[in-house]
Amino acid sequence: MRSEAADGETYFKAKFIADDVGLSPKEIGALIVQLQESVPDLEIEKWSYTGATTWRVSEA
Repeated sequence: MRSEAADGETYFKAKFIADDVGLSPKEIGALIVQLQESVPDLEIEKWSYTGATTWRVSEA
């Protein structure tokens, strides 16, 4: 995430990460919430919900 956000910001859908790692989108969402609280140099926020949660990641 850091490398993709280094140029400003990046967006991703939890369901695509879930497919790649064999977890459910809900489990990915829970992990992202933990990241929000533990990675001070990145801003991670829920951006929208259109068929799946989209997350926005940018440098803090």
